[in-house]
Amino acid sequence: MTSPLDNKLGNVLGGKTATALQKGFGFVTVGDLLSHYPRTYAKRGELTALTQLPLDENVTIIAEVVKTSRRPMKNRPGNLLEVTITDGEGLLGLTFFNQAFRANDLSPGRRGMFTGKVTEFNKQFQLTNPHYELFDETHTRSPEEAREWAMLPEPIYRATASIQSWKIKDSIAIVLDTLPPLEDPVPQGIRDARKLMGYSMALDRVHRPTNESEPYVARKALRFQEAFVLQAALLQQRDKVRQVATAPRVGGSLLEQFDAALPFTLTSEQKLVGEEITRDLAAAVPMNRLVQGEVGSGKTLVALRAMLAVAQNGGQSALLAPTEVLAHQHLRSIVATLGPDLAARLRPTILTGQLPTAQRKKALLAAVSGGSSIIIGTHALLGEKVGFFDLGLVVVDEQHRFGVEQRESLRLKGATPPHVLVLTATPIPRTVAMTVFGDLDISTIAELPSGRSPIASHFVSLDENPGAIRKVWVTAAAEIDKGHQVFIVCPAIDPKEDEPGDAPEEDAIPGAPSANVTDLLESLSHNEILRDKRIAGLHGRMSGDEKDAIMRAFSAGQIDILVATTVIEVGVDVPNASTMVVLDADRFGVSQLHQLRGRVGRGGVQGKCIFVSRAKPETLARERVEAVASTLDGFVLAEKDLELRKEGDVLGSTQSGGRSSLRLLRAWKDGELISEARQLAGAILSEDPDLSAHEPLRLALERRLDAEAETFLSKN
Repeated sequence: MTSPLDNKLGNVLGGKTATALQKGFGFVTVGDLLSHYPRTYAKRGELTALTQLPLDENVTIIAEVVKTSRRPMKNRPGNLLEVTITDGEGLLGLTFFNQAFRANDLSPGRRGMFTGKVTEFNKQFQLTNPHYELFDETHTRSPEEAREWAMLPEPIYRATASIQSWKIKDSIAIVLDTLPPLEDPVPQGIRDARKLMGYSMALDRVHRPTNESEPYVARKALRFQEAFVLQAALLQQRDKVRQVATAPRVGGSLLEQFDAALPFTLTSEQKLVGEEITRDLAAAVPMNRLVQGEVGSGKTLVALRAMLAVAQNGGQSALLAPTEVLAHQHLRSIVATLGPDLAARLRPTILTGQLPTAQRKKALLAAVSGGSSIIIGTHALLGEKVGFFDLGLVVVDEQHRFGVEQRESLRLKGATPPHVLVLTATPIPRTVAMTVFGDLDISTIAELPSGRSPIASHFVSLDENPGAIRKVWVTAAAEIDKGHQVFIVCPAIDPKEDEPGDAPEEDAIPGAPSANVTDLLESLSHNEILRDKRIAGLHGRMSGDEKDAIMRAFSAGQIDILVATTVIEVGVDVPNASTMVVLDADRFGVSQLHQLRGRVGRGGVQGKCIFVSRAKPETLARERVEAVASTLDGFVLAEKDLELRKEGDVLGSTQSGGRSSLRLLRAWKDGELISEARQLAGAILSEDPDLSAHEPLRLALERRLDAEAETFLSKN
């Protein structure tokens, strides 16, 4: 059974309009178009404030024509039509080339919507060849009708240069006029209890409101429906995973031997999360758990204990790391933590794309024969030639670095569905976790092990004090003189190329090149304060052997200063490194800065992190860096990051996937709504798992979880 929302736009609007909507927005069906809600509403009688228009951006405004004039163009044939519009106070020019006929429309006193790119000419803002739609004249109406007309909300849509807001509005009106009544996926009882408008009415009123309050009431209903259907989808997917049988993995003597040899006591939260994982592994359904924890909270130790439980039963574990540097670091750390006896028995093996042929063949044989119980690797683990004897556990470190296809290809290498343990050192706000990872069980480790020194964080503004960089170098030299080591992180490898970061592109300082490894290495070699120090560089374009050799040398204390990109963001553990300097810190996102800071203070020495930025005061870029400098609490920062960036960047394409991107729902402010929707959806699924008594909800889930999106969720 198909829904009217699945009808192709070409069947309703015609091929030309449907093609334009698909090209401009990716809309294919009626449901796609109707989910393109107005970004704002304006009253026809209220004019847009022209003094607040952003330069070099496309805008849609409501204004009134003041005057028009025509004149020939200089040094070229043709004429120029110049129109002045107003908001009652400011003025804005419209310029039309060889379109004098438009003067018949744009007579003084006419009001309408105008859209175009704001440019500047002779110190005056203007729109060149803008599109416009004039409102109906009001002089034929009675005074009361004119007032009603002026107060009617006018929807304004996110548009493109070729598809203006009013064209979208007209297309939506045609679709709504041909749309039959829709069944609401939210049951009547829930709608009544929450006083929600029905689905068909909400769609009509969000696009065609008849008074000021209707858009708010309609959005309230549509927002709840979005949360309700999304949570039902996540819960339904979680239940499907739990219906698949797998081999239980129960720990024993290996884990007991390991715990007895630990030179420290597990924290209470490590013990609690360990118990949760132990219960999951002992069950006959695959574990699907996310462990989030602060940098240095011991997530890898918890994962290693799970690997031992799997090895006890002859199973293997695969640890997927995002970089070769981290993969090698994991191998050395795991071997050292296991101790000689357990390491000899479990034979941890590494597999990366940079391994020599002989070593690669040896690693492949160890994996497929069962000779190695723990296989650590990068994307090389995902290759078709990589097989396992008995893959019982997949551990994904820093899950946000991998696409769902990559994680799934590793999971499918198990003869029976393996247990999955996902690790992240980027704390996730509860509302985002419910929205994105609602089909995973989530564990949290917020407590740091004893012995971790607190990190002193400092913000240095080069915008206000350009000479402050000298003090940064003096601080670095002083730490080295104490016998410690220093990281210096740059956002770029060379003057022309940045490595990927998670700061919004628009936050970059116009015209300012990023600090980069190449130039900084040259500069520091002549720096009077640091030139006598042992300095090396590390970045993503180096070979695996080169990166590993440099990290080994740095870990051994043979390098004083490591100038690197974010290749050292996660997992790198050098206890003697006391200081982290992040140049152009505004080029990084909150989570990246927090991760980078976690690379120091890992031994018994006091950690220092210096965030250096040229961002100007009261900018979002600077606010982001100052937020990180102000607290060490990653969970506080996660909430701040969500507040600053909203969930668009937080979710990301690899998290939202296909139709699961949010429309009206906002994780940063709708936490209570999401939680309530989850409880209500869970109650329905508990009583009616196959939704036989809730046909509209079942159909809504089928629409949301089409083949592509359902595959996405099953992998996530």
